[in-house]
Amino acid sequence: MKGIVFPGNGTTVLKDFPDPEPGHGEVVVKIRASGMCGSDLHFYHGAFDFDRSVIQGHEPCGEVFAVGAGVDAAQAAVGDRVMIHHYFGCGTCRRCRAGWPQMCETAPGKTMAVHVNGGHAAFTVVPVAALLPMPDGLSFEAGAAIGCGTGTAWGAIKRLGEVSDTTTVVIGQGPVGLSATMFAASMGARVIAVDVDDRRLANSARFGAGLVVNSRERDLAEAVAEYTGGRMADVVLETSGRAGDDALAVLGTFGRAVFTGLPGDVQFKTQAVYKKQWTLMTSWTMSSIEQARCADYVVAHNLPVDELYSHTWTIEQADEAYRWFDKQDAGKGVFLFD
Repeated sequence: MKGIVFPGNGTTVLKDFPDPEPGHGEVVVKIRASGMCGSDLHFYHGAFDFDRSVIQGHEPCGEVFAVGAGVDAAQAAVGDRVMIHHYFGCGTCRRCRAGWPQMCETAPGKTMAVHVNGGHAAFTVVPVAALLPMPDGLSFEAGAAIGCGTGTAWGAIKRLGEVSDTTTVVIGQGPVGLSATMFAASMGARVIAVDVDDRRLANSARFGAGLVVNSRERDLAEAVAEYTGGRMADVVLETSGRAGDDALAVLGTFGRAVFTGLPGDVQFKTQAVYKKQWTLMTSWTMSSIEQARCADYVVAHNLPVDELYSHTWTIEQADEAYRWFDKQDAGKGVFLFD
């Protein structure tokens, strides 16, 4: 089979790989959809450390194709529709048992597309523990998005807690930010969507934003103050990794903010803000448990996750696809497989 690899210099290579076979406790998944995530671009340009020989793609979704020894039929059967939690840990420590293998405490964790082969290929092999059943009504494209980008937005909102009846500012309207806008609005928040690109903001109102602000053209703090009658935001999600100052500038008294975007420089002086009684936190993707809950929520509320995708590609179009995605001026892309 062919798989997409990143040399790390802003190019892609289609490389031949042997068809995977499952080992003990492993499953081969036939990939049906593999999403393009904004964090791919850090590896595309070699900005992060990773194994450049592995297949890329950490938002895979598909069907069980083969099962290895030690896999019980109750865990996986050929033909099952599955999402993949793309981090692998020891499976026994307290973090792994809580659904956080990316925070494994007893063994070096592994991440698809960083340490082991990812989903930008016709097949991938993963530990059976990484599989999550897909609810009826969820498309493979939506399942792929939930595997990281949309799931990251869900994880951040779960870190924040209750957002209903709040004024919530979502900074950045890429796939993560747009998903956060969609989730917060569906939960009853009054959402202010912020970006510097009108093409991205054009989708925000359709996904539930009550106000859209191009912060390159309008002072964000003034816009939020006007919208809230001077009370400012109850909740802020910073997804761009570039607007830490803006996030704090619009956060009101007793406000809660979560930072997911990288590199994400955030600075404040305690003496200047301690009376605001803020709660500031970070969020890193989501647990496997919350990934499954996110999928159930999307189906139950009929949320338009599929509409995050503006482009679909075949694996043979990898070079064109990532040159387009690198511009970061449109929506989300996905590789589809028969």
